Amino acid sequence: MIRHSLPRPLALGAAVLALALSAVFSTAFVQAAPAARPNVILVITDDQGYGDVGAHGNTMIQTPNLDKLYAESVRLTDFHVDPTCSPTRSALMSGRYSTRTGVWHTIMGRSMMSPDEVTLGETFQSGGYRTGMFGKWHLGDNFPCRAQDQGFDEAFRHGGGGVGQGPDYWGNDYFDDTYFRNGKPEKVTGYCTDVWFADALRFIQENRDRPFFVYLSTNAPHGPYLVADEYWKPYAEKGVPPTMAHFYGMITNIDENLGELVSKLDAWGLAENTILVFMTDNGTAAGAGRRRKEPGTWNGFNAGMRGAKGSEYDGGHRVPLFIRWPGGGIGGGRDVDQLAAHVDVLPTLAELCGLARPDGPPLDGKSLAPLLQGDASDWPERTLFVHSQRIPYPEKWRKCSVMTERWRLINGKELYDIQADPGQKRDVAGDHPDVAAKLTGAYEGWWTSLSEVFDEFVYLGIGSEAEPVTRLVAHDWHPPDQSQSPWNQGHIREPKGPIETANGWWAIEVTRPGKYQFELRRWPDHVDESIEATAARLKIADVDLSQPVPPGATKATFTVPLQPGKTRLQTWLTLPDRRQRGAYFVYIRRVE
Repeated sequence: MIRHSLPRPLALGAAVLALALSAVFSTAFVQAAPAARPNVILVITDDQGYGDVGAHGNTMIQTPNLDKLYAESVRLTDFHVDPTCSPTRSALMSGRYSTRTGVWHTIMGRSMMSPDEVTLGETFQSGGYRTGMFGKWHLGDNFPCRAQDQGFDEAFRHGGGGVGQGPDYWGNDYFDDTYFRNGKPEKVTGYCTDVWFADALRFIQENRDRPFFVYLSTNAPHGPYLVADEYWKPYAEKGVPPTMAHFYGMITNIDENLGELVSKLDAWGLAENTILVFMTDNGTAAGAGRRRKEPGTWNGFNAGMRGAKGSEYDGGHRVPLFIRWPGGGIGGGRDVDQLAAHVDVLPTLAELCGLARPDGPPLDGKSLAPLLQGDASDWPERTLFVHSQRIPYPEKWRKCSVMTERWRLINGKELYDIQADPGQKRDVAGDHPDVAAKLTGAYEGWWTSLSEVFDEFVYLGIGSEAEPVTRLVAHDWHPPDQSQSPWNQGHIREPKGPIETANGWWAIEVTRPGKYQFELRRWPDHVDESIEATAARLKIADVDLSQPVPPGATKATFTVPLQPGKTRLQTWLTLPDRRQRGAYFVYIRRVE
């Protein structure tokens, strides 16, 4: 539902935020001490496509600060990510193809990155950097998958893949929400994007005398498309359809915040020795093509590409990446046209900062430092891969692109000369069977290397001192299929169709022996409402217990002795009409 009026006092965005920040940081406008290693700020937005930037030719959207950063940066013009959120983020964090990390979906237990991966956070942390992440994580909401478990000294974020999804704090709606600071809920005032940037600036101000790494990951402009009127109405008045107008408005708000961030770096004397990276996580979600029956005269802009978010065509995965480091010779408005991808970011930043990556699985990415520094003399021809699975188990050739600088092999069938045909309109597989065969062979080898993990699961730990109370949410069930995945709060409020009787299991690792208390709930524990069940059942390891539920009860509690190890947990609630579904929330404590 589109919100047309948001009359909240601090929902005015970066303009109001700037006034508040000027007071908070009034004593901080001093020259920062020189750092031996550069600071790094990585800004990644959610669902903003290549064409959703003014500097890329979009004549409608207003992004003056992004456009200025574009002019001052080295731009990767052929940079690719996965077509959806979690896969891109896992590849970005690990320097490895997302499927290797256990991530190939955004829900259903397949959005959690294996704790065996060595992350950007861990790489910078081991190198003496202070590390902070702000906004969207979407790689696991429980130990050992949380940002604070994966190398970040501070983590301030929403839950799940977006504000208002199942793992997020109940009732969040982008304004005056409750987010999680290192796992603990914290009430805030203001619009989500403003909050992430403000907290990142606070972190930078507190750590400006030592090297820092900031991962600033906005949930905007991901839907639902909620933003204050001042941002979206000007677009609607110019003929932009309502949904796209809100989407553009969210990006304009991001742009204002980015401008404030750059201004503070300049004022604090940090700009010269700070590597500032801007990128997005997949193709556009709402910036290309109007929704049916929506009024307006503007049809969006996708830079001539085919496809959008989720697509195997370039419009689904070719995204902007700008990188600026004035003191390190990176800046000044220059394009790098060589093929690159999300897996390259970790090795690139590690090399630029002189960091040794801790021991871990081998990287898929390659450092782009020579290209960024203007040396392409020995750069090899590369073949890279992206795909979109979004199912419980990957399927070969599903929604995939095999890429070289000239060619795109799509789904193992279609071949496009991307240099001659950037819009991917003419399939030339029949004209170049040798090229198709070569790329097919490359994909076969890649697929074989991925297949080792298809039957593995990422296990959520219970009983750890790092997370004394584990809150499991149906978003992370392993259900039979996506129709039984209640991944957002709307599904839980009013379950309809298959979700009314949905169920699934969680992959669990018991970290310590002891007695564990399980609370099965229909609502989160701070919502004092009925469980709406007559009986409850819990099954974990070799334990299978059932009990009646009294009328009006808010929970069903089981106490179970468990030994360490990996297992499965599943629950059942019997409804008054005798149908069954799983408990949407389960709270787990080790009691002795």
